[in-house]
Amino acid sequence: MKKEGGIVFSTNPDFKYETASQHEAETLPANRQQLRIWIESKGRKGKTVTIVKGFVGRNDDLEMLAKELKTICGSGGSVKDGAILIQGNFRDKINDHLNERGYQARKAGR
Repeated sequence: MKKEGGIVFSTNPDFKYETASQHEAETLPANRQQLRIWIESKGRKGKTVTIVKGFVGRNDDLEMLAKELKTICGSGGSVKDGAILIQGNFRDKINDHLNERGYQARKAGR
């Protein structure tokens, strides 16, 4: 069995282990999502990354949105700490696409 959260044994008879899936918030509709789109290259060996932050909802829905954005941009990417990372500078393209889909997306940062 995989150790999650470092808890192996508890002497508390009322203890119930809670997984992250139990704490996931319900996904807000697109028109209520307030997403921010950042460009970052610090700490990435000079490579530019477009970051989409502010998504509220289940991790599965975030993964699906990330897959859609990677396809639109024709680039690789990942989901990390609740943010979507897309390799390259695609801030304008992602902003336009998200706004067309009904998200409240804005450029942030520089």
